[in-house]
Amino acid sequence: MSKKLYIETVGCQMNMLDSELVVADLRRQGYELVDAPGPADLVLFNTCSVRAHAEEKIYSALGRLKNAKKQSPNKIIGVIGCMAQNHQQAVFKRAPYVDLVVGPGQLHQIPQLVEKIGAGAGQQLEVSLDRKGGARGDVERSFESYDPLRDEAMRPSRYQAFVRIMIGCDKFCTYCIVPKVRGPEQSRSPQQIISEVRKLADEGCREITLLGQTVNSYKYAEGERTTRLSDLMLQLHDVSGIDRIKFVTSFPKDMTQDLLEAVRDLPKCSHYLHVPAQSGSNEQLKRMKRLYTVEEYREMHQRIKATIPDSAVTSDFIVGFCGETEEDFAKTMALVEECRFKNSYIFKYSPREGTKADELWTDDVPDEVKRRRNNELLAVQNRISYEDNQPFIGRQVTILVEGLSDHARKHEEHSHGDDEPHAPHGDGVDHMHGQVQLVGRTNCDRIVVFNGNPRQIGQMLPVTVYDANSFTLFGEAVTSHVGPEVYTLGVGS
Repeated sequence: MSKKLYIETVGCQMNMLDSELVVADLRRQGYELVDAPGPADLVLFNTCSVRAHAEEKIYSALGRLKNAKKQSPNKIIGVIGCMAQNHQQAVFKRAPYVDLVVGPGQLHQIPQLVEKIGAGAGQQLEVSLDRKGGARGDVERSFESYDPLRDEAMRPSRYQAFVRIMIGCDKFCTYCIVPKVRGPEQSRSPQQIISEVRKLADEGCREITLLGQTVNSYKYAEGERTTRLSDLMLQLHDVSGIDRIKFVTSFPKDMTQDLLEAVRDLPKCSHYLHVPAQSGSNEQLKRMKRLYTVEEYREMHQRIKATIPDSAVTSDFIVGFCGETEEDFAKTMALVEECRFKNSYIFKYSPREGTKADELWTDDVPDEVKRRRNNELLAVQNRISYEDNQPFIGRQVTILVEGLSDHARKHEEHSHGDDEPHAPHGDGVDHMHGQVQLVGRTNCDRIVVFNGNPRQIGQMLPVTVYDANSFTLFGEAVTSHVGPEVYTLGVGS
């Protein structure tokens, strides 16, 4: 009888990839994935420490398992990832029924640690060294990750995959916990990455997203040769079967011209760049230790638009950071109006213990002010997104069809009922049935919803846009039947 595994993931794309690798490893040990913690023999929470809310959400979820642990003492409960690295023994103190705490650099040890717990060895803690806990080489080795095993069932779509090209961060923004919980910046060898991408292509993957905390800082030195991100993308471009290449998240200071020209010149590269600005105020950027000025960010953004005119740029912003004045916030609003980002992810500042900002400054912007600024900036961004999506109406765009839309997926799950079995992953549809609402993305990462046939999932498909709102383009598939399921591809953004 197989053992049952439940895993819940919060946080960034890096965490999603980590969960995929952990599940692949545990499947080899005989575990079967289930979609609820109740029947699971092993329950894992892959965690995020970027904001306090994410950590409290995990502690709440752990609290709900307290009685289940009493009733089933052999159920193993684990906290893994960034919060595990950040809190370490404190997790056991707050939730003493937790069996396992494992940092992101030790995820490959989970099967062995679970086995030890099952054999009666008690609670297990495995985390990396503190950033100041040894020589840099020792600290780097303690954070080394593993990427050999993949499990397509853990991906939103079997046709898309994340590929980690580097780990860690050396930027030390004052508000950010990532350098502490993810360790020093380290780039993987191009050979490892290319080998992994070839394997993904062989499995039917058509789109890869290269991941790094500051992905455009990628640099791998081997002898006298140094491979930059632009060089790596050139090599990945030749992998047969891969149709689209993206990368996130970029750091403004490292957005070099050679990288922009590679995105422009390599047909498989998506014309989508995520480059967080965080603030439009130089005073705030200095306090955040972002290592660039507003003028430098503006110059970088202008270079992007000059080099790749049809590119879509997205950004992140923090409102209510320590000492932010109404004048500072007005400058942020002005930067968003000027740059006209495709969309922006806006966060209210919350202090994180262990960061320089928490050590140096008071969280002095009232929560109601943070909420107001958040809503005002979001309203400006949503208006810009709406305005910039309108010119797509009437245009033909080419999308990678990812699967069912959220609306169709919810309908699919509801139609099965709670007791009927259905596929928890993949496209989850009967390919013999007729049209359903599908979703895909353009080359510049705009979401397109259209009615189509499930057999179109995983294809590059031309779609004509007939409507648009701030978040979504609505279209109709352009089909030119030469034979069954043969489509003529159009050029689109």
